[in-house]
Amino acid sequence: MLVDQFNRKINYLRVSVTDRCDFRCVYCMSEKMTFMAKSDLLSLEEIARVIRIFNGLGVEKVRITGGEPLVRKNIDWLFQTINKENNLKELTLTTNGSQLKNKASMLKKSGVERINISLDSLNPDIFKRMTRIGRLNKVLEGIKHAKKIGFKKIKLNVVLMKNLNGFEVFNLVDFAIDSGFDISFIEEMPLGGTQFNRSETSVSNDDILSSLQNHYQLSESSFTTGGPANYWQVKNSRTKIGLISPHSHNFCGTCNRVRISCKGELFLCLGHEEKIELLPLIKANPYDDSPIIEAIINSMKLKPESHTFDLSDNQPAVIRFMSHTGG
Repeated sequence: MLVDQFNRKINYLRVSVTDRCDFRCVYCMSEKMTFMAKSDLLSLEEIARVIRIFNGLGVEKVRITGGEPLVRKNIDWLFQTINKENNLKELTLTTNGSQLKNKASMLKKSGVERINISLDSLNPDIFKRMTRIGRLNKVLEGIKHAKKIGFKKIKLNVVLMKNLNGFEVFNLVDFAIDSGFDISFIEEMPLGGTQFNRSETSVSNDDILSSLQNHYQLSESSFTTGGPANYWQVKNSRTKIGLISPHSHNFCGTCNRVRISCKGELFLCLGHEEKIELLPLIKANPYDDSPIIEAIINSMKLKPESHTFDLSDNQPAVIRFMSHTGG
């Protein structure tokens, strides 16, 4: 078991398999992105190896992220291999939904029972403004197909931004209720430089919760997925509303996760630049996991107590974009 200096057990690994995405969401990346050279990325075989190592160190939950993970070439092989080679309690995915129509069956057969789908708007024009190049109808087709496939749980993720989709709270929750999905609202995180002043666009989850309580009958839930969301049950429905609040309600005290970037960097906190370079160790030791295991164990001494997100100065907390590290 991996335990950090604050006695937090680390049993959750998030792995970004690519920084590439077929969207350019305004809160995630710039409009004209320069993506990493493919030669600089972990190979799929190296990703599978890293996951095996973490599983051997007590990690029970793995989430595959990006960029958009389903645009990575041969991603089917990776999911199938993770499922065969590990003893995980949960293998999950975060996706923008654009590839789900083609990939949902593969994911289900590979042991993925729960998926998170980013859906920031149900208005095609606003969706296009927020994703810059995304098509809402393609995402909705993917969501419909994923529901038909019969995943154990589908959750929608929403980032609300003032003057863009801030008025769509009820429409999105109603869509989740009608679909039998859960839905989480995520406060915008100050990673990477964007065209917006985040202090002016960010919406507090306290304000969202207040609006929701005036519109729906909610009861606080003890439900957890092992992540940072606090959940509220909507009366007379299957839907739970999650609030992920890195600003208004810091959740670092119970942090149980670390991240591997698509370059093989081990990030111990999303809100800090400190990292451990695993790729050189992987390349130098193709048949010996012990140097990699030692580096991971030693990294627990470096995991910070918390992030220090501050929107007031309109500067990113870290320069790298979310797509580099994965959400």
